Amino acid sequence: MDFKSDNMPYSHPFHKEFVANHIRSVLTESDRVLDIGCGCGTYALLLPEIKMHGIEIHEPYASRFGLQDLYQTLHIGDIREFDFSDYTYLIMGDVFEHLTFEEARDLLTRMEGKRVMIAVPYLYQQGEWEGNVYETHWQPDLTPEVMSLRYPELKLLVGDTVYGYYVNY
Repeated sequence: MDFKSDNMPYSHPFHKEFVANHIRSVLTESDRVLDIGCGCGTYALLLPEIKMHGIEIHEPYASRFGLQDLYQTLHIGDIREFDFSDYTYLIMGDVFEHLTFEEARDLLTRMEGKRVMIAVPYLYQQGEWEGNVYETHWQPDLTPEVMSLRYPELKLLVGDTVYGYYVNY
């Protein structure tokens, strides 16, 4: 199956085990984890031993993918307006590209002092998908070079030619 054709709300399949092991290695007992933009629940399924909370902007995904069963708490809402102050580790898998540069910058500023893992596709144009306007990519020009210019506080954890995982710690 071609990642760039019909896989929304899924994410790039490569490096997932590496990323899961990395997250396991940096979390502590006291961490509170928030999966931002749950989609189909990729990170809850990848890390079932971690009590994770989620926020999803597109309510139909909650029932379609049984998200309420995958997360300790599931919030339906927009991360741009959500109070995530109680969380210490934030996962943003395939969310950043759905924000404008200004929205992403603002969100990173609000996330200061928290550990964040961000996953993005590179050079990926996308409009609404199955009627979900939130699937639109407002930063379709992302590449490793663009990420380092726009978001210098993020470091590439692992990636390939079509996808990258970044952390701020």
